[in-house]
Amino acid sequence: MNRVVITGMGAVTPIGNDVESFWQGLVSGKCGIGPITRFDTSAHKVKVAAEVKDFDAASYMDKADLRKYDLFCQYALGAAAQAVAQSGVQGTLPAEEIGVYFGSGIGGIGTFEEQQKLLLEKGPRRVSPFFIPALIINMAGGLIAIKYNFQGAAVSSVTACATGNNAIGEAYRAIKHGYLSAALAGGAEAAIVPLGLAGFSNMKALSTQEDPSLACVPFDARRCGFVMGEGAGALLLEEYEHAKARGAKIYAELCGYGATCDAHHITAPDPEGKGGARALRLAYEEAGGCQDPGKLYINAHGTSTPLNDACETKAIKLGLGEETARACMVSSTKSMTGHMLGAAGAVEAIACAMALAEGIVPPTIGYQEPDPACDLDYVPGKARKADIQLALSASLGFGGHNAYLALRKV
Repeated sequence: MNRVVITGMGAVTPIGNDVESFWQGLVSGKCGIGPITRFDTSAHKVKVAAEVKDFDAASYMDKADLRKYDLFCQYALGAAAQAVAQSGVQGTLPAEEIGVYFGSGIGGIGTFEEQQKLLLEKGPRRVSPFFIPALIINMAGGLIAIKYNFQGAAVSSVTACATGNNAIGEAYRAIKHGYLSAALAGGAEAAIVPLGLAGFSNMKALSTQEDPSLACVPFDARRCGFVMGEGAGALLLEEYEHAKARGAKIYAELCGYGATCDAHHITAPDPEGKGGARALRLAYEEAGGCQDPGKLYINAHGTSTPLNDACETKAIKLGLGEETARACMVSSTKSMTGHMLGAAGAVEAIACAMALAEGIVPPTIGYQEPDPACDLDYVPGKARKADIQLALSASLGFGGHNAYLALRKV
């Protein structure tokens, strides 16, 4: 079996549009949540979101192409460009040995909304010929493959909020088992549009808090719903011996992956956390465990919804055992980025890789009031220096999807 390492990363997030600014935002406890600026929210119950700020799409693609690509594809191309450049892998392998595993939870919903309006107001002839290519979820991965001539498998995971982790996990397995030598993996999302906001709001999934500092408080007794985020994360995964031979900088080793389904409900998690616990255990055991639980970090799904955070706490205890669960560190970076949906797993895997490399655990900001159902060490308020050796990244999605990644310090 091949070892798999991370040699490049790229991020477009509500707290920074590259890995360095994203990471500095995390360790400083920067909140990327604020009033929605892109449309009038006066008729909406929800007023805040975690929007990407100051993203210059023209830095990553021709201006003529901007009108062809939905915003989620633009974010994907931006993050991918950073990861490919950082890795230096291009040109070191045959094109057919590099794949793309890149997904989205929702895809081009902004394009859908825009073109539906054109159809109703101006008729079918005014619908863009680029409507379908801009809308479909696989196009982010397709555009990345076309841009860099990556001719290996190009597969788009679509597992709601578990998308990013599933994409990375499946790429990991392809390299581990020798089907590919490298892969660009991750996820992108751009669903902060009136239709997306109304849909999540009417299913009572979103926080209605208007104060950004109170809107997303994972594991806190005051939590009342998640905050929509957006952006993209991309990781260049590479077979270890090839990366080592070419002198690539290695950020972390990807060493475990667990994927399960609750098979319970379309939106609610299994109240006992059994599916999440099994995914955690699969990733943890494949990684070989962690001898010192005090050097284990879990980047939780941590959405700030009443059900998720309590069930996830149960899952961590069930998956690791009570003693190990209480000794490890758990935090939710969604307290800063909001919930980036299909991109969440990718940017959170980057957070784990950086935490291992820098010896700093990002905090759960806004956490103040303990909940008896959430009784682990959530690294409240401030980042913590820690010599962590293993990090687990959790992503759970509507439909009961559970996906865990395990990353080890190199």
